[in-house]
Amino acid sequence: MRLVVRGRVPRRRALLVANHVSWLDVLAVLAVSPARMLAKREVRGWPVVGALAAAAGAVFVDRSRPRQLPATVARVADALCAGHPVAVFPEGTTWCGAAVGCRPAHGFRPAMFEAAVAAGAPVVPLSLGYRHAGDPSTLPAFLGEETLWASARRVLAARDLAVAVTVAAALHPADGADRRLLARAAEAAIRPAPPRSARTRRPALPAPTTLPAALPVPAVRPGLDLAA
Repeated sequence: MRLVVRGRVPRRRALLVANHVSWLDVLAVLAVSPARMLAKREVRGWPVVGALAAAAGAVFVDRSRPRQLPATVARVADALCAGHPVAVFPEGTTWCGAAVGCRPAHGFRPAMFEAAVAAGAPVVPLSLGYRHAGDPSTLPAFLGEETLWASARRVLAARDLAVAVTVAAALHPADGADRRLLARAAEAAIRPAPPRSARTRRPALPAPTTLPAALPVPAVRPGLDLAA
């Protein structure tokens, strides 16, 4: 697979946030940054991908135990404070990608953005896109009940497959910034507005240039549900 990188990923601590299309996303992010990944517990057992993520110091989260979420956020914040870049996929699951105009069922989940606020670390949006034979493609998408082996076979059989990683401008949250606004700003930097003909009644996300890099709003209170 050919890798195309547009922009430069900072080598210092940062919360790298990306859209999520495929298991290949982990490899693409690790190819451009020595980041620690936040991944679901099941990824640890995946061949190649799990080993690479673990070797990079991944933080694995058990999604079946939501009460552990605050502790996971604290671990991510500790890694940022220690100077490590950490990569997360705030959508929480893969989706088909933009090649056919589809959109995920929900926006970026804001919980992990609280780690960047707590650590005073910048948030760097990464946009991942796949092309096959020169055209936008959903071929690498990993969806539904498909097994990892079936997806890997399809990807390995493809020729002229490329992934583009586009690095957007960093967002620098102020002390006590609102994680929800920070999540919306990062999502707007990654996912462009849909064509006018494809828009729904869902409120449009603001363009990233309309939001300040520092978001001076009240801090999150201890005990607040970070999954909200």
